[in-house]
Amino acid sequence: MQPDGGLGRLPEGPVRRMFAAAAQHDLDAMVLEFAEDYENITPVHPARSFRGREQVRSNWTSIFAGIPDLTLEVHDVAVDPEGKVWIEWGSTGTRRDGVRIEQAGVAIFTVRDDKLAVVRFYLEPVEYDSGDVNAAVRSVTAAQAPAPSAP
Repeated sequence: MQPDGGLGRLPEGPVRRMFAAAAQHDLDAMVLEFAEDYENITPVHPARSFRGREQVRSNWTSIFAGIPDLTLEVHDVAVDPEGKVWIEWGSTGTRRDGVRIEQAGVAIFTVRDDKLAVVRFYLEPVEYDSGDVNAAVRSVTAAQAPAPSAP
């Protein structure tokens, strides 16, 4: 883990300010970085998509309360010529019931008027026991495991 949680990798602006506020669990400062008409698009779980920074406030109020030791880690960042900010990041912490959580993924932020306007959000729980790559391919294709080949 990097000493600053990888914040130094982020470009100056609302993405960095939002991650810095989240790292400090400063809900008000964090929410201020989002446009009022902010749009969160969650392609892998479309029903989880939403609009508005009040839902950001609601989500992070629950997250900070439910995972008091939550930490964020920025692993990598890229900025495209139009100003989109791609972040590979993760979070870890322990829920109040003692269950350890770990998430990892990517968020692609669109900045407009120095506010976070849109994100495509791909953060998922880390699974250590869901099987190897062969099991994943079989799951997607509904294929049976190949029969062993004869010598």
